[in-house]
Amino acid sequence: MKIFIATVGTRGDIQPYVALGKGLMAAGHEVMVCTTANFESFVTTHGLRYGYMNSDILKLIDTDSGREALEQSGGTVARLKAYADLYKQVKPMQARMAAEAGQAAAQFGPELVIGHPKAMVSPHLAEKYGVPYVMSLPLPLLTPTAEFPALIFPKLPLGAGYNRWTYNLSIKLAWSQYRDVINEWRVRDLGLAPAPKKFNEMVLANGQPTPTLYPYSEHILPRPADWPATTLVPGYWFLEREADWRPSAELEAFLAAGPPPVYIGFGSMAGKDSAKKAQIALEALRQTGQRGLLATGWGGMAVDKLPETVFKLEAAPHDWLFERVSAVVHHGGAGTTAAGLRAGKPTIICPFMADQPFWGSRVAALGVGSEPIPQKKLTAAKLSAAIEQVLGDAALQQRATAIGQKISAEDGVGRAVAFIEQYAA
Repeated sequence: MKIFIATVGTRGDIQPYVALGKGLMAAGHEVMVCTTANFESFVTTHGLRYGYMNSDILKLIDTDSGREALEQSGGTVARLKAYADLYKQVKPMQARMAAEAGQAAAQFGPELVIGHPKAMVSPHLAEKYGVPYVMSLPLPLLTPTAEFPALIFPKLPLGAGYNRWTYNLSIKLAWSQYRDVINEWRVRDLGLAPAPKKFNEMVLANGQPTPTLYPYSEHILPRPADWPATTLVPGYWFLEREADWRPSAELEAFLAAGPPPVYIGFGSMAGKDSAKKAQIALEALRQTGQRGLLATGWGGMAVDKLPETVFKLEAAPHDWLFERVSAVVHHGGAGTTAAGLRAGKPTIICPFMADQPFWGSRVAALGVGSEPIPQKKLTAAKLSAAIEQVLGDAALQQRATAIGQKISAEDGVGRAVAFIEQYAA
């Protein structure tokens, strides 16, 4: 079966789908991953076919104006306004990406389409080619439930009706923002009629729920009881490091020179003042007397001179690295959260936006880390207090170890492949 996967975003939005693609390929399927051009080599080095989309949106998000919009910390209305303002610049970029994804699909000839909603195109391509569609994203964003509200809405004591309403509104808001872009593309490139005004990606044309995969662990967030049977939480989709990967001699020497360090890294989202973030991290390490690994990769914290107790790390596979640290401090992206929890390490999440506060709250609720520290409130004093808390609590560390063992025992990719094959049969 020829399976077309469309996804857009930072590495955390791409890596799980590469892992899924490798699992599908191992099961005998041909897989194309259609994503932005900056991930082309990442896709192809894992043996998967690549489908082109431009990277202009990611470049915009990495500007000061893009970061400012995404880091908006006001209420729901303020956040929605900030996203709407950013979308005015994003809209023409999305139109080009839709056209490019359509061209990639035409060259590939899909027999099943899997899509992250950020890519926008997937259900429409499935309709064009008359093939099954599976929606997937690594956070519980779109399937309505009475148990908790959609992630962009506050938790309010208004009961099940309010919670379910937030999902319906989220879907309507998302569709209203890109409806004209998609409908123009449907008519011009796909030869389809415009989608209805009340189009809902979570409902198939026959009225049945869209088959959906949420690749995270039920040990972190139990599956809501009111989700349809066509919605699966299979476990995380981990991409294991290449067998021939080796750390640098400098990194190995640093790790061997003392007790396990604290990992501190904010992925591609160090924010508008990366130097300030680095100084906060360094001061927290100094106050707690801990050795540290300071991640400074793309978009990460900017540092110059470091004390001997801190190592500047540009990149290393999390599955190797996190086994060798005492705790992980990060922004709360779904992928980094998963890696830290699988390693059984205490977690401190300092979220910027989107789903990051949600995962921070889950970590705290599970008792495997501190309460999240929002980036706009991050100080050296707060970070040092959180580090001392998680490293001084033996029961917390035991819970983290237990969670890690449970996650490690899951086969998220295998369960997802079985689900996809059963649905496509």
